[in-house]
Amino acid sequence: MPAVPMIDDIALSAVQVIRQSTSLDLAPAKVMGLAGRVHQNFGRSGHRVELSGLLLGETAGDDLAALQEKAAGGEEVAFVSDITVALEIETMVIAAFEAEQRVGPASQYFYRVVLEESPELPPPAEVSSFGGLPGLGDAGLPGLDDLGFDAGALGDLASDLQDQAAGVMGALDDALDVLEQLEGLTGLVDLGSVGNVLGPVTDEIAGLGEAGSGTAGLGDAIGRITGGGGS
Repeated sequence: MPAVPMIDDIALSAVQVIRQSTSLDLAPAKVMGLAGRVHQNFGRSGHRVELSGLLLGETAGDDLAALQEKAAGGEEVAFVSDITVALEIETMVIAAFEAEQRVGPASQYFYRVVLEESPELPPPAEVSSFGGLPGLGDAGLPGLDDLGFDAGALGDLASDLQDQAAGVMGALDDALDVLEQLEGLTGLVDLGSVGNVLGPVTDEIAGLGEAGSGTAGLGDAIGRITGGGGS
């Protein structure tokens, strides 16, 4: 005798049709000179089960209310049936639910339930810089060693790159120190102060034009420039 399909503790004794389906995520690609297409397999999608049948008897109303509550809540449910024994499905969710009441002397409800597989999430992967991919092996994914990379060689390469980066940063620091010293030297050269030293000379030369062509005025101007008295 086939086992009665169960959604949690709800027995679907009057189920009429159970349909199970699985699809693959395939990426087709055309190859020149090859008839047809090649396909890259990205794994399968979740298993999907569709049930339809009747809820009968004294518990029909309670079973209907329980299914409606589970469908509205969106929580994971346990599903057991002969058609899914080989699939090793642990938990599923109710993706769709429909109910129809059959009018008659006894309470009869026609239902349709769509269940989709809800697997547990793998443990989070921990990626260390240039040191491999620990944690991926536990999730069934390849690490760097499985992909053909030498983790030790990558570690040595990372060390060399860090040393070269430190040398570049040191050269940049030396260049910045030289720039600061050049800025200090340019601060010592105050062109305004040079102008102040030559200022008395230029003022006296300009005054010669106002003194006229008299020798007395020229002698006084020269005396003031040289620091001596006028003749």
